Amino acid sequence: MAGNPASARADTILPRPAVPILALCLLAQPLALAAQEPPASPQLEDLIPETAVEQPEQWATEGTEASAAETSEPDEAPEAPFAELEIPAPGSPELDLDASADTGVVEAADGPPPFAGIAELQLPPAPELENVRIDSGLELAFPVDRDAFPDRNAFISRFRELREAEQIGNGADNVALRAARIRADRELLERQLRVYGYYDARVTRNLDEQAAAAEAAGENPVVRFAILPGLRYSFGAIDLGQLDTAPDYPGLRTTFAIASGDPLLADRIVERRNALASALGESGYPFSRLSEPQLLIDHERSEGDLTLTVEPGGKYVFGEVTSSQPDFLSSKHLARIARFEPGELYQRSLEQDLRQAIQATGVVSSVTITPREISPPVDGQLGELAMDVAVEKGKLRTIAGAIGYGSEDGIKVEASWEHRNLFPPEGALRIRGILGTREMLAGIGFRRNNFRGRDQLLTLDAYTSDIRTEAVEARTVGLRGAFERYSNLLFQKPFSWQVGVETIFTDERNRVIGGIERPRQEYLVGSLFGRATIDQSDSLLDPTHGFRVTAFLAPEISRTLGDDTTYLRSQLDASVYQPVGKGLTLAARGRFATIQGAKTYQVAPSRRLYSGGGSSVRGYAYQAVGPRNDFGEPTGGRSQVEFSAEARIDTGLMGGAVQVVPFFDLGSVSIDPTPDFRFVNYGVGLGVRYKTGFGPIRVDLGIPLNRNPMFDSSFAVYVSLGQAF
Repeated sequence: MAGNPASARADTILPRPAVPILALCLLAQPLALAAQEPPASPQLEDLIPETAVEQPEQWATEGTEASAAETSEPDEAPEAPFAELEIPAPGSPELDLDASADTGVVEAADGPPPFAGIAELQLPPAPELENVRIDSGLELAFPVDRDAFPDRNAFISRFRELREAEQIGNGADNVALRAARIRADRELLERQLRVYGYYDARVTRNLDEQAAAAEAAGENPVVRFAILPGLRYSFGAIDLGQLDTAPDYPGLRTTFAIASGDPLLADRIVERRNALASALGESGYPFSRLSEPQLLIDHERSEGDLTLTVEPGGKYVFGEVTSSQPDFLSSKHLARIARFEPGELYQRSLEQDLRQAIQATGVVSSVTITPREISPPVDGQLGELAMDVAVEKGKLRTIAGAIGYGSEDGIKVEASWEHRNLFPPEGALRIRGILGTREMLAGIGFRRNNFRGRDQLLTLDAYTSDIRTEAVEARTVGLRGAFERYSNLLFQKPFSWQVGVETIFTDERNRVIGGIERPRQEYLVGSLFGRATIDQSDSLLDPTHGFRVTAFLAPEISRTLGDDTTYLRSQLDASVYQPVGKGLTLAARGRFATIQGAKTYQVAPSRRLYSGGGSSVRGYAYQAVGPRNDFGEPTGGRSQVEFSAEARIDTGLMGGAVQVVPFFDLGSVSIDPTPDFRFVNYGVGLGVRYKTGFGPIRVDLGIPLNRNPMFDSSFAVYVSLGQAF
């Protein structure tokens, strides 16, 4: 048979069970004719019907009856000498002719020869199939009985993804290319079936008469593969090396969670290996090692024996933290940054956290942490580790500048110089300046990161400024100091806080409108302030679910016109984010603020309450919402209420980076400490977000609904980083 072209074609196209079927049928006919002593010995090629050559799969499925019907219709069928033969079921050792060659999988070759016990073989009934359309050129046929292939949905989804990743299309530039694509589809299906544990599965291409005719005419019919999964293999023996020598063996073995007799699934092996590696790293085993898993497939048992060599090593606790450059970042400072104390059980996640925290300081270019054994585990006692930290200095000095124009700020030029480790460890000095049409400023500041603890910041800032906003003209000299536990992009905190003190001397008045000069008023203000934030959102810059609540309190004393006044400034902000379906997030925020204990004129204009702007009521200028005096000047107030709502809608454009955001804002500022809603302004608009790796870039177009034509523009545009709230 090996030299016959027809039989070679059948061997490559037919499903595995059909190969011996065709061989038996072709052998049976000459043997039967020989028993009847025919006048001439026919050639084997003469005994193969044309349909077996042109459409071998269909011919093999229909059996020999169709070919017999084409030649003659005798009154009585001759007695077939092999009528009692039974054909082996798919996956039996006798017919396992092509072994899997997947990496890490070895199939046992032991067993009887291919046709041993042929008299005991039987042909299983063909299952009923149903088609699933993959695309316009491909269909897959699965058993109707879902129990025969319970992973069908996951299999189809995975096949689509892998097929797309392999860029297998349905075009037909030529016959060879089409054949290559069909072969690639079939190989992908077979590989994927083995991933799900079906090592005796059969993938056959079905050609009906219409499809065969279309293909013969050079057309491209829909390719249809029938998938017969067969018996799903199970795990046999499981060898985990030296894992049983670990003190925590029962818990670690439970984490691996694969037992003999479980359904064989390659993804499960990878998943559980990673889980075991993580469990070892989090349970005090810094030197644990795991090999790549090996799977030995035995077709006779329909099982796979799994070998995963595990060397747990000893169990340890944290010891000291040492720095390779103690004059730059001291060992004491690094130990303060770490989230573990000496004597605590080693966890690999805490080691990685320390590495990230050191990188986040911005003063190093690289970090390497190496666990070093100080004392080994002895007689049930845990060993001790030193964490050796090797750092390379980064670029410490930065000169930055910016120039731009905004409807709120006008023209603005900014420049700064910073040395991030002038006062080790992490003591930074920053000098900055602003020159603009509405703001001029010069300042010098000191900042120490990780001050007396992880993610704690001490800042001191001295500045002088001349500011002209929509509501205020102020010439100010100030000194401010704060101590805070902050939240950042790398380490978002569920709770953060800030306390501080501020002293300013300021010469102010409400902004002059109409050219009528009015006297300025001097204020000397001292303030203590505190802020606390509960953050249960999923992102600082682009939250999609959760909430935030921030409370602010600032008792202040103000001296003006020879009188001292004490009052309390307070503010409460809350926002909530709720996903609604796929690609849609509804967001809302509210603000309530009040000043208790002083008359309006006793509070410096720059410290009163205003609304309006890109983070307030969009469509109005910064500080333009609220009461105005007889000259049309915004005076500010002593109470404030704001509300905003928006829908953040993903568009799918540019790889899902573009988002559109319709929004509605309102704000009310009252002269009295209790809101009276005499002045309420509304704004609506549409925004666009472009999502980047560090947060969305925001562009909002706001339209004021009840603007004052004398003071408010017909629209306003805002550009910033991050969502509006």
